[in-house]
Amino acid sequence: MIKKIVLGAFCITQFSLAYATEKPSSTFNTYRASYEGQPFQKVPKTVIIKTKKFKIRIDKQPNGKYLYQAWAATAKLTSKPSMIITDGELIPDGSGGNYYFNFVNEGHTYQVWRNYLTDSASKAPYTLTVTDENDHEIVRQDGQVVKN
Repeated sequence: MIKKIVLGAFCITQFSLAYATEKPSSTFNTYRASYEGQPFQKVPKTVIIKTKKFKIRIDKQPNGKYLYQAWAATAKLTSKPSMIITDGELIPDGSGGNYYFNFVNEGHTYQVWRNYLTDSASKAPYTLTVTDENDHEIVRQDGQVVKN
């Protein structure tokens, strides 16, 4: 009788271990996008957006920073970019999934916002803002994803 109980407990333990899975505490290229228990928001390694005047490509670099490249809206992506900014950062904005990429170049700050949670269903998925060294906004353009 005791042998049957021990054998049964052993089998249950083996089956439990066989079907157990470990949840990773963090996933590469993701951040906590919402409240505890909610899913992670995946940040693409590369995103290409098009605004009224620009095409912008943002790439995650091996060092964890981001690269910003910009062209005129009518230019081809295979041509030389009109602007390249390195060492950008990904900054989460709140707990709902919004975030932005932040780049600084010659006193100007370039931010590309990802708009998941908005007050309007027609809001564009990305917004480019450029501010000067005095924090005056000089460019604000909504953008659509060309490639994600």
